Amino acid sequence: MKNIKISLCLLSLFCLAAAMAWPQGMGSIERLDPAINQIVPANAKLERVATGFNWTEGPVWARTGYLLFADIRNNRIMQWVPGGTATVFMHPSGYLGATPYPGPESGSNGMTLDPRGRLSVAGHAQRDVWRLESLNPHAVRTILADSYQGKRLNSPNDLVYGPHGALYFTDPPYGLPTQSDRDPLKQLRVNGVYRIEDAVSHRSGAPPDRSKLQLLVRNLPRPNGIAFSPNYKYLYVDNSEPQKLWMRYPVKPDGTLGQGRIFYDATSDRAPGGPDGMKIDVKGNIYSAGPGGLLIFSPQGKHLGTIHVPERVGNCAWGGPGYRTLYIAADTSIYRIRLNIPGERP
Repeated sequence: MKNIKISLCLLSLFCLAAAMAWPQGMGSIERLDPAINQIVPANAKLERVATGFNWTEGPVWARTGYLLFADIRNNRIMQWVPGGTATVFMHPSGYLGATPYPGPESGSNGMTLDPRGRLSVAGHAQRDVWRLESLNPHAVRTILADSYQGKRLNSPNDLVYGPHGALYFTDPPYGLPTQSDRDPLKQLRVNGVYRIEDAVSHRSGAPPDRSKLQLLVRNLPRPNGIAFSPNYKYLYVDNSEPQKLWMRYPVKPDGTLGQGRIFYDATSDRAPGGPDGMKIDVKGNIYSAGPGGLLIFSPQGKHLGTIHVPERVGNCAWGGPGYRTLYIAADTSIYRIRLNIPGERP
């Protein structure tokens, strides 16, 4: 326990140092290619809409007009309604134990909606993937995946629905107490990318069908953010460390993946932050947490520009009228920016 307290102190000092190194103000737009002007309006402004959290993640826009997001280190899911303040939607959202969690990230992580509008959640410290059967915090929780070949998952991080109602998710060790491959609780040797076959049809309240869980990618040290291109032609997966990579995998007709290739490499970029959650617009452009803020890539892998945010960015989500507003989950706050091209709806 003493070592963990020391680690948490070091983590706090690191976050403070990173915040001090960040560009001051409410953010700026770095335009690296003329194509960015078709995406980000000339008068675009970054606006902070909610603050006071401890590592926000997994934002998702409910179809009835509000934002849900994870407040990971406070082990809760928050709800924000435009024009109002953020309120607690669910607590706890990840770790369910009676004693304090011995690591830094006790809550849930990435979230998305399935084709029926049900909330699907990367359990992170709970070490599973689960679905809420309605957008009610007291609704039935259905566990979709919790182990692979008899061994517990590490800590599912982010997730996205793909073709044939399948659910794809990443499983690095960031939700474990030490966040390392040597963590005593870690049972799997790989930090994988998985697919749950026909997850949409899984019966409410039924135990996981472990025969439908497939390991698709096993050679990324820290798989993290995950997103599909329009029409499910490609699956994007980024890797947080030690290399800062975005990978692209062709999707086969059966939903499995072909050989991946490096889509973009930011390993040499020393700005605060790293590859994390990402989303796609209807034109196939990619918006991803990365060094310095939220990076925007063309479908061909060209870095078009960066939305610089005053804090380390974890993820983003489309919402608002016409799905043209991008909500950005950062260290302590939620930001939004209005863009020209609408996003893909989950």
